[in-house]
Amino acid sequence: MLKQLSRARLIGLIALVLIVLFGLYRWKVGGDDTPDYQTAVLEKTSVVSRVSTSGSLQAVVTVDVGSQVSGRIQDLYADFNSPVKKGELIAKIDPSLFQAAVVQAEANVTAARANVTRLTVTAEDSERQAKRATEVFAQRLISETERDNAVATARAARASVDQGVGQLAQSRAQLEQARTNLQYTNILSPTDGVVISRAVNKGQTVAASLSAPVIFTIAQDLRAMEVHTNVAESDIGRLKNGMRVSFTVDAYPGDPFRGSIRDIRNAPQIVQNVVTYDAVIDVANPDLKLKPGMTATVSIVTDRRRDVLAVPNTALRFRPEGAPAGGAAPATSGSVQAGAGGQRRERAAAGQGQGEGSASGAGMSRRDKAGESDGDDAGPAVIKRTVYVLVDGQAAPREVITGLTDGRVTEITGGELKEGDAVIVGAAGQNSQGQRGGQQQRGPRIL
Repeated sequence: MLKQLSRARLIGLIALVLIVLFGLYRWKVGGDDTPDYQTAVLEKTSVVSRVSTSGSLQAVVTVDVGSQVSGRIQDLYADFNSPVKKGELIAKIDPSLFQAAVVQAEANVTAARANVTRLTVTAEDSERQAKRATEVFAQRLISETERDNAVATARAARASVDQGVGQLAQSRAQLEQARTNLQYTNILSPTDGVVISRAVNKGQTVAASLSAPVIFTIAQDLRAMEVHTNVAESDIGRLKNGMRVSFTVDAYPGDPFRGSIRDIRNAPQIVQNVVTYDAVIDVANPDLKLKPGMTATVSIVTDRRRDVLAVPNTALRFRPEGAPAGGAAPATSGSVQAGAGGQRRERAAAGQGQGEGSASGAGMSRRDKAGESDGDDAGPAVIKRTVYVLVDGQAAPREVITGLTDGRVTEITGGELKEGDAVIVGAAGQNSQGQRGGQQQRGPRIL
């Protein structure tokens, strides 16, 4: 009986201790209303704005070699990757029919020439008879009708000669055409280069009735190539001829290649319902590592800022619990103005950083000095944002003026922040050790 009583007291004592400990825990957790934040130290770095896109590599000059005549491919003298010289024989079409056509045309010329000779003799005889008839008519020995008939016969004979000369010229033209067609059975390279495509095989018949069939495709010089890209209309205004470009290809993922923009073509292209333009990039290929058709992942640096204050874009999006959605006070006459050179509308880099650098995020207010002044000193639009810094454990708002963005960090061109401030990038939960407390991160890296 006493043992059972002691055991019940022990269980009750343990339960009481657990209840007290749980109450202390709840009191501590419930009494601490100060949220914990993740912060990043504001420091100077470099901000690079890029346009990222993709394109395909092509030879600068590519020639499709076709056939002017129809026939069976008798021989092929070039193949894939064969180097060729201008005027070199690279294929031959069976010339049998064309040789026969030349012989026939030569025979037609011979017959036409003989016909002209015959008609000429006839015309000369008719002219003599007409002359004699005229003399006899002057002596009143024949009638005027006989004289006129002789003259008409002579003129008709001369016309027949002219007709025969014309037929001879036609026969000669047909002979020249037959000889030309015979020459076309020899397919010659129109330029120096390398064969990158062969579309026919030996023994295959090609038909050139409607269009010249392509037999070979020759790249003039693979040591100089170009990249054709599709740049969205929202980014095309940031590109200029001569800008330096870097790109990679899947064949050499760790080997960057360099080039420059040669031309931005005005012809629009619709790619997945987006208007794009072709920015043509010149690329040197001395080692012949790049091949036609390769896909290039292109990065174009459009602007760069060195040694400037920059905040992570997550800090621009952060709002503490209970803060208004706008987050930024309206621009007034006492607001920070754009510095020398003006403020640029921040733009996100192409790719995954576009959403982070958007100027339409929460907490942004815009001020256009042109709308405040009636004079000619109207300045560019000032983009103002609100970020929060950690002061005595509390989130304190700070207005800043933003500039260039690379999609990860954004340049700070003015406002209430200074180097070393701890900007809040998010609310912190428990760390990996299960402890609560603020977590401080380093600021943006130097690019």
